[in-house]
Amino acid sequence: MTPVEIQSGEGPVVLAFPHVGTHVPEGIRADMNAEGLVLRDTDWNVFELYDGLLSQVTTVRATFHRYVIDANRDPSGESLYPGQTTTGLVPHTTFDNVPIWREEHEPSMQEVARRVAAFHAPYHAALAAELDRVRRKHGIAILFDCHSIRSAIPWLFEGVLPDFNIGTDGGKTCAAALETAVHEICRASDQTTVLNGRFRGGWTTRHYGRPEQGIHAIQMELAQSSHLSTEAPPFDLNPEKATALRIHLAAILHKLSDLALSQPQ
Repeated sequence: MTPVEIQSGEGPVVLAFPHVGTHVPEGIRADMNAEGLVLRDTDWNVFELYDGLLSQVTTVRATFHRYVIDANRDPSGESLYPGQTTTGLVPHTTFDNVPIWREEHEPSMQEVARRVAAFHAPYHAALAAELDRVRRKHGIAILFDCHSIRSAIPWLFEGVLPDFNIGTDGGKTCAAALETAVHEICRASDQTTVLNGRFRGGWTTRHYGRPEQGIHAIQMELAQSSHLSTEAPPFDLNPEKATALRIHLAAILHKLSDLALSQPQ
């Protein structure tokens, strides 16, 4: 299986999906324990949530699971949130701090480096190429980094997350007008929302978001309670919740596209 799947569109918006993949190569799977094999921390059904919401959108999707390697982490291994609890480039535990790997089968430094080359690097090469293509066509590219997470994970954060968690690293990764537009649509919805709360934007958002160079990046972290029937196996999509949520996501993507296309070339 290829590590990344690309659908190239002619519009100014690029959707990135670093955590929807569920593929674990057999050699890696053999090192995982029973909890790891549940793949609990997948962004379940997020690709389906966004499917068909905006015509001519570009999508870049990782096929490998985040337990293989996390495509939204700095390949150097530097922490996204210094001083806060988080998982690493190749996580050793779930978001509940439960081990993923069989005892004495945790990936070595050499294995992590191999996975960076085999999975992380191809995903980001593809994403960078698509952003460059879109920017050359329109003079601007908007990266919308699509994520989800369970709404309550005590090991990572206190309380319950809002439905919409918008991240722009404090406004650094996109133009203010784009940040405001997304936030206003979310606030006007019947969903709860926060801007730059617990999730301020991961490595992807911070790495690519260079407004002064014409690339704007926004992370959307959806609470899984907003679209799943249950935040436990089998992690099924709730049709009624998903239909309602898709209305707001479509409004966001259309607004971002309209703003991008209205910019002078």
